[in-house]
Amino acid sequence: MLANTQMFGLDLAFPDVCLTPPAIPIPYPNIAMGMMAIPICFNILKCFAPAHNMMTFTPISLGDIPGVIGGVVSHTVMSLKRDLTGAFTVLLRGLPATRLTSITLQNTFNMVGIRAVPSQPKVYVLAA
Repeated sequence: MLANTQMFGLDLAFPDVCLTPPAIPIPYPNIAMGMMAIPICFNILKCFAPAHNMMTFTPISLGDIPGVIGGVVSHTVMSLKRDLTGAFTVLLRGLPATRLTSITLQNTFNMVGIRAVPSQPKVYVLAA
């Protein structure tokens, strides 16, 4: 699969069920953009963009903004995205690299998602 970088990329989780006033649970799509991720591997460039590893997270996710009371599970809204899986045999700065189709936790831990849109078109991470 294609490696994740700071160039672009999109993580998608659906349904992110959030409580919308007056406390009605409504499913929303949850989107996290790869270019907003921190901390990144500044010294490892793929297509001129810093690489992402398992320590990289996105502090803000979008799409569930109307659910201002918070997620049904996490009780947060527009919260962080973190990767759950990666290429455990490819290490970047001592941690596994992340790639397209890596499983994610979005809106803290309210919904499980996936990296759906690639960051760059050339560098593949082929690992078990």
